Amino acid sequence: MEEEDPPVVQFHEMGLDDRLLLAISRQKWHTPTLIQEKAIPLALEGKDILARARTGSGKSAAFAIPVIQMILQNKKSCAHQEVQALVLAPTRELCQQLCSHFEALTSSCSREVRCANIGTQADLAAQKAILQHRPDVVVGTPSRVLAHLQSGSLDVSRSLRTLVVDEADLMLTFGHSGDLQQVARHLPAVCQAILMSATLSEEVRELRQLLLHNPVVLKLEEPQLPASNQLSQYHLKVEEKDKFVLIYTLFKLKLVRGKTIIFVATVDRCYKLKLYLEQFGIPTCALSSELPANSRSHILSQFNDGAYDIIIASDERFLDEPEPPAEEQEDTKQKKRTKKGGEAGEPSKKKRKQDKESGVVRGIDFQFVSNVINFDFPQDVDSYIHRVGRTARGNSKGSALSFVSIKEQPMLDEVTEKLHTMFPGEAHLFKPYQFRMEEIEGFRYRAQDAMRAVTKRAIREARLKEIKQELLNSKRLQSYFEENPRDLQVLRHDKALHTVKVQKHMKHVPEYIVPKSLRKRAGIIEKERLKQRKAAAAASQSSSAKKLRSGRAKQAENPLKTLKFEGFDDEFR
Repeated sequence: MEEEDPPVVQFHEMGLDDRLLLAISRQKWHTPTLIQEKAIPLALEGKDILARARTGSGKSAAFAIPVIQMILQNKKSCAHQEVQALVLAPTRELCQQLCSHFEALTSSCSREVRCANIGTQADLAAQKAILQHRPDVVVGTPSRVLAHLQSGSLDVSRSLRTLVVDEADLMLTFGHSGDLQQVARHLPAVCQAILMSATLSEEVRELRQLLLHNPVVLKLEEPQLPASNQLSQYHLKVEEKDKFVLIYTLFKLKLVRGKTIIFVATVDRCYKLKLYLEQFGIPTCALSSELPANSRSHILSQFNDGAYDIIIASDERFLDEPEPPAEEQEDTKQKKRTKKGGEAGEPSKKKRKQDKESGVVRGIDFQFVSNVINFDFPQDVDSYIHRVGRTARGNSKGSALSFVSIKEQPMLDEVTEKLHTMFPGEAHLFKPYQFRMEEIEGFRYRAQDAMRAVTKRAIREARLKEIKQELLNSKRLQSYFEENPRDLQVLRHDKALHTVKVQKHMKHVPEYIVPKSLRKRAGIIEKERLKQRKAAAAASQSSSAKKLRSGRAKQAENPLKTLKFEGFDDEFR
C-alpha cells in the first residue's frame, strides 16, 4: 500500500499569536504553502535557515510571520523599545513590498510591532528621524542600511535578534557584496539569520559562509513553476505583423480577462504597444527601467490596487548586468581620460545606464495577476520561468500565453524541453492556443490604422513626456527650481510634444467584423437579444397605437357616433 502524505500543518497549529492569526485570516490565506509549512516552525525554534523556493511560493510570509511572532513574545519581557529584526532586499521596490507585507500582518498589533522602510530614496536626515523611534523591524537595501549604520543613526550591535536576506541570489549580482560584508561587522555575535533564495548559486554559498551558522538547508522538492492544474501555459505561433492584431483582438473580444502583465523585449516596444492599445480605448501603464524608483513603486501600487488591469513591462538583461562598483567606474573614467581621440579604444556611444536597483522580472510582487502574455518570447529559459512566475502565485490559479515567431522557435523548443523535465508525467504541458487567425481578418485594417499613428517620433516623444513629467514632480529638484525659476518655466512651456490622436470610433468594435464563433464571448449575442427585445417591445407599442388610431378614425367616420345635438332653433319653437 502507498503511504499517505502527512497532513499539512495549519497556521493555527503553529502556536502563533491570536492577533497574528487574525491578520493571516484577513489575507485569506487558508492553508500555508510548502515553504511556509517547513520554514515557520524552524524559524520559531531560532535556527538559521537557508531556503530555496520558487518565485511566488510565499517566501515573504515564511520569514515575516515568525519574525512578528518572536517580537510579540519578546515584548512581554522586554521593557525597552529596540530594533529586533533587520530585513535586507536587493531593490527599493522589493523593500516597499516587504514593508507592506509586514504592515498587513501586523494590522491587529500595529501598536506593538512597527516596521520602517529605509530602502527609499529619501534623504538620510529624514530617515534618521524615523530610526530615532527604534522601529521593531527595519527594511532596506544593504547600501542604505550600511549608510545609517556608519552614521550612527542605526545601531543593531546589541538588540538585533533576527537578520533576513530576501532574494539572496540577487544580492551579489546587484553589486551588494562589499556592503553586505561591512553590514555583517555591525551585527551581534549571536543572531539568527534567514536566507531566502530562488536558486542556490555560488553567490548564495558565499552569503552562507558570511552570515549563517550551522543552518538548516531547505531544498524543497518542487518544480520552479506550478503544475498544470494551477498554471495553464499556451503558445501561439504568430508572425510579428500579426502580434499587434492579435493582442488588440484578445482584449476587445474579452478573450483575456483579469489583471494581465504583457512582457516585451525593449523600452521602445513597451511604449509602442502602450500607444497602440490606447488607440482602441484600452488603458495600460508602462513599467521600464528608465523610470525612477518612486515612479515604479507608484505604478506597481496602482496596478495592485486595481487602477489598471494591464501593465506592459520591458524585460531587459540589465537585471543580470549591474553597474560595476564605484572603484571600477573611477578606473574606467581615468582610462578614458588618458586615451586620445580617434584611437581604437575610444569609447563608443553607450546606452543610458539602467538603475541597478530596479527590477521587473524578479522580486517585484504583482498581486492577483490572472494572465501573463509574452508578446516577445524571452531569450532564455530562466527569463521565461521568472516571467510566467508572476501569475499562479501561492495557491491561486493563472494562465500564460506566449506569442512565438519563426525566429523564436528555437527558444520555444528549449522551454518545452525544460518543462517536460520539470513535469515528466505530463505530456501536454505547453499547449498550443487554439485560435484561427483568418477569423479576425476584419480587425486587421483597424490595427493598420492604429499602427500608422504610432510612429518612431510618437514613441520617442511619449518617453520624453514621461521623463519631463518626472522632472516636474521630482522632490529633489524642487529646491533647484526654487533657485532657478526660469528653468522651471522653460520646462513647463516647452514646445508641445507630438501626441497620438485617438479617434473615438476606434474604441468600439463593429458587430459585423466579429466572427460568429466569438460573438457570445464578446457579449454581442446578449446585445442582439436586448435589441430584439427592445424591437419587439417597440413593435407591440406601435401596433397598439395603430389599433387605437384606427379605432378613433372609424369612430370619426360613423355619423351616428359623431352626431352632436345642441337643441332646436327658435324657428321650431
